[in-house]
Amino acid sequence: MARKTGKQSASTIAVNKKARFNYFIEERFEAGLALKGWEVKSLRAGKAQLTESYVIVRNGEVWLLGAHLTPLLSMSTHMHADPTRTRKLLLHRKQIDRLSGLVDRKGYTLVPLKLYWGHGKAKLAVGLAKGKKQYDKRATEKDRDWQRDKARTMKAVNR
Repeated sequence: MARKTGKQSASTIAVNKKARFNYFIEERFEAGLALKGWEVKSLRAGKAQLTESYVIVRNGEVWLLGAHLTPLLSMSTHMHADPTRTRKLLLHRKQIDRLSGLVDRKGYTLVPLKLYWGHGKAKLAVGLAKGKKQYDKRATEKDRDWQRDKARTMKAVNR
């Protein structure tokens, strides 16, 4: 018997929409996040942004920089919340070594794609990416416009 899963949008917390526009995503990894209590509550409330964030490999560890988690107003007053603090990503050693090698030698970049809930834990989809040139971005936009026009035409013909 297949297990029922919830709606996809219900488990998604934040999406980095600019990642697909600016990069060719060649491979994806799922990483856990080392979070504090107030950050988890903030994620449950959907108060996260990945737009200006990026991932780096430093000293054999993977870090998420620039992700913004807005603290809730009901947070404790004796704690100081830093919304853009550096957060550690949890990956297997072999994955970290492989990513480190690809980033250092082949010029790849690590881009956060999506923040979501997986089995009750916060997960981050990280993409191994190559940067797009300006003409690649224009071609992608042109293809997207063509697909949209084609769908409109087909819809009008089928009426």
